[in-house]
Amino acid sequence: MKTALCIFALAGALAAQSAGWPAYGGTVAGTRYSPAAQITPANVSQLAVAWTFHTGALAGATATMKSKMAFEATPILDHGTLYLSTPLDQVIALDAATGTLRWRYDPQLNTKEDFSEMSSRGVALWSDRRARGACARRVFVGTLDGRLVALDATTGKPCQDFGRQGQLDLTVGVNLRDPGNYQVTSAPTVVGDRVIVGSSIGDNRAVSLERGVVRAYDARSGKLVWTWDPIPWAQRQNPRTGAANAWSTISADLAHDLVYVPTGSASPDYFGGERLGNDADANSVVALRASSGKKVWAFQLTHHDLWDYDVAAQPLLFTWKDGTPAIAVTNKSGNLFVLNRLTGKPLVAVTERSVPQSDVPGEHTSPTQPFSALPALAPQTALKPDQIFALNPADRAWCEAQLKDSRSDGIYTPPSLKGSLNEPGNVGGVNWGSAAYDPVRHLFIADTNTVVAYSRLIPRAQLMPLYNARKQNRMTGEFARQRQTPYAMYRTFLLANGKVPCNPMPWGALVAVDLFRGTLAWRVPLGSLLPGQATGSPNLGGPMATAGGLIFTAATMDDMFRAFDASTGKQVWQATLPAGGQATPMTYMLHGRQYVVICAGGHGKLGTKLGDTVVAYALPR
Repeated sequence: MKTALCIFALAGALAAQSAGWPAYGGTVAGTRYSPAAQITPANVSQLAVAWTFHTGALAGATATMKSKMAFEATPILDHGTLYLSTPLDQVIALDAATGTLRWRYDPQLNTKEDFSEMSSRGVALWSDRRARGACARRVFVGTLDGRLVALDATTGKPCQDFGRQGQLDLTVGVNLRDPGNYQVTSAPTVVGDRVIVGSSIGDNRAVSLERGVVRAYDARSGKLVWTWDPIPWAQRQNPRTGAANAWSTISADLAHDLVYVPTGSASPDYFGGERLGNDADANSVVALRASSGKKVWAFQLTHHDLWDYDVAAQPLLFTWKDGTPAIAVTNKSGNLFVLNRLTGKPLVAVTERSVPQSDVPGEHTSPTQPFSALPALAPQTALKPDQIFALNPADRAWCEAQLKDSRSDGIYTPPSLKGSLNEPGNVGGVNWGSAAYDPVRHLFIADTNTVVAYSRLIPRAQLMPLYNARKQNRMTGEFARQRQTPYAMYRTFLLANGKVPCNPMPWGALVAVDLFRGTLAWRVPLGSLLPGQATGSPNLGGPMATAGGLIFTAATMDDMFRAFDASTGKQVWQATLPAGGQATPMTYMLHGRQYVVICAGGHGKLGTKLGDTVVAYALPR
């Protein structure tokens, strides 16, 4: 018996030693799960700061830059070194035990450029099995100005044999319309000797936007290996629809030579009269051969998107209860689908249901949308007058007036000329923070948003008077011209006095679905907007699960970092961050100690406190 126990203990120790974080989503499967088990619900209350590092990312940033900057990075670990990127694409290498700087690379962005987004979620690593010395291990990063850069993982110097002096210009061949609106904000994906990258394309500028192509390059030379266009049908249109881009993280199944591409909406998001039909393969997860780029299958989560319901979450690969290779996919709508990842066929039933139809001249709404038999991750109901939340009579009257004057028919209520309400809104549901998977409990875990969004189509002649009358940011309102269509667009959120949501609490939640049972395991409020109340909070960022039985997440507007018991959803720990934690945490074992790391730098568009801190937590020695 003692021998068996010793073998079991040794196996556990070896598993703990191997608990690293080699890719942005934990692995290229996107599970955000770690076998590290040193920190548990029983001892998590003892977590304390082990080290901090300041990136200096805000130094010299103008007020305009800060209004867009977001520190959304998740570090990755290799050979005792953490690699991460800042909002301006500086790549930083840190000693994983102490947080000491090892090197820094600056791509020298033109900071006077009007970038659509100012964030970088991470980097990717590649090791050359055939080489030694300089650039045998490489760090790849995509930039806000549309470059792909290869760096020596040991020194941070550009790899001169990759592309032109270590970098590629990704804007070539994409029909660049507006500089600053074709970017890479998510980590590349490495499969074998290929580095695969999508793009982030500024929404709603026009019909004819940049092409949302996905491309694979040779990791040694930078030579283009293949290109995949998500909407080849658009080449036959005039004006030509663009986008449908993969701006989130691409997952990979190395054993089956497959990559899984999450795509967004074809342009523009809120009026589809110039892109009739279902717009395949926009708003989809698409399986491609990693070696050739050939399409194997596709599954569309939203037909003819009019709500900005991108597949923002990284596809999550796991093993189904009968051993079938499976993939779980969600998007901003909060619908959750489980498919056979080799064929794309549903493993949990999917039905097409009738949805509300558009009354806007020139629009042709899809008559149905796909729904899963799994519970929705976020509420999808129409807001009713008796459900309104308000702090005072004035706020209640404002919310009631907005509801009365808007169209509100539940999920997939189309944009209208009078204004339409949607829950979830364009921030989610589930956004780029994606989901984590607990393989012991078969739990799919996601941070969700439950605030109601408002969208209104504006006849073009009426745009400028309205535009000049309002200020803009992500939470208080955004205008878009949607050129080459009859309508501009205004979108915002249903917030009384610009601060408090009109819909019932919680306004953000941490949700766990038991995939094997097909049931909701638990749902708990995540964060708070009102002091002393578990209201839930709008959030941007994601969760991480560990073998210690914990779920870690930050993401909320109250600048807190939290841990939850994976079995019950009960919050068991929290700590105040030095700035907004709009990032996804990671963890690793090093020298017998488990570290939990979160980037806390805030989010300009969400309005959280800005900063530049990387924080590592651990148990006392």
